[in-house]
Amino acid sequence: MDTQARPISSVMIVGSGVMGRAIAQVFAAAGLETVIYRHTPKEDLALPDGVKLTTTLPAAAPDLIIESVYEIFDLKVEVLRRMEDAYGDDAILASNTSGLPLDDMAAALKRPERFLGMHYFMPAEVSPLVEVVRVAKTADGVVGQVVAVLERCGRQALLVSQPIVGYLWNRLQHAILHEAYHLIETGVVTAEDVDQVAKRLLGPRFCVTGLIESKDIGGLETHVLAQHAIVPHLHAGRTPSAILDRKVERGELGIGTGKGFYDWQGRDAEVVSAAARRKLSRLNAFLEGEMNAGEADLTPGPSVASNYLKLRAKKEVS
Repeated sequence: MDTQARPISSVMIVGSGVMGRAIAQVFAAAGLETVIYRHTPKEDLALPDGVKLTTTLPAAAPDLIIESVYEIFDLKVEVLRRMEDAYGDDAILASNTSGLPLDDMAAALKRPERFLGMHYFMPAEVSPLVEVVRVAKTADGVVGQVVAVLERCGRQALLVSQPIVGYLWNRLQHAILHEAYHLIETGVVTAEDVDQVAKRLLGPRFCVTGLIESKDIGGLETHVLAQHAIVPHLHAGRTPSAILDRKVERGELGIGTGKGFYDWQGRDAEVVSAAARRKLSRLNAFLEGEMNAGEADLTPGPSVASNYLKLRAKKEVS
């Protein structure tokens, strides 16, 4: 079947957890036929508007199937194989895994060219970006279809050309967290200090000019000196910080248990999470308006690496 030109109009999410329902909400809000599949019924499950729940596989193949089950490799492969056996070439298969090896999942499938990663960020119904991750055999047309349907949903695809562990977002996030936990564990700073820097410095600066763009603006001749002075002294350990392990061992799991890095006693987890989602939604709307305001002086051309990759692709085609 030639799927390169056919737009995605129907989506099935396998998994009805918080993430699965949030992903379904995004597609349904954009007017796509959206269904959540789970193998057992659940009467009290709250569904987003426009989303249907089924415990039997639809007879007609959805255009796109996204598995969003527990982060257990064998379980995800089992789900993907079942979907592939049921629908063959008629559906694109995607995994929402945040860190399990996509290439190994693809190797377990008969049609790896119909498979890729689609990594949503929490909260999925608010976040404007989705990582779209190719495996070695993912077809170009499949990537194009997924990018197009995300655009229809008002989402921007972050294309990751190789299924590296952690993709882009989690590699950046955990690099920062690894250093932060080390500084907290060694008593250099507190959790409050780290969060103040994230909220008051990193967040505002990088949402305006980005991580790399800001260094171009500041001047690479200065930045290179700072890199050589600071990088050798960063915590480069390959083992996660013990401070996190100790907290988990003590049952200090965060707001759900009343204590993590902070004291959450007497606070309702859902109320706090809902307030954070509302604030993030307002912030995203504000940033979108600012980005569309047309500050031409703040808009660079494409990155040099982007130009190089485009030129290389043209040479390979010719």
